[in-house]
Amino acid sequence: MKHEIGVVGLAVMGENLALNMASKGFSVAVYNRTAA
Repeated sequence: MKHEIGVVGLAVMGENLALNMASKGFSVAVYNRTAA
């Protein structure tokens, strides 16, 4: 089963969470309301 995950609001914790999930093979989509 393949999971698709979305993360809203990157900040410090969200960015690390998204990077960690992507490194484990999950398909991750992210959104941040301000430019990085």
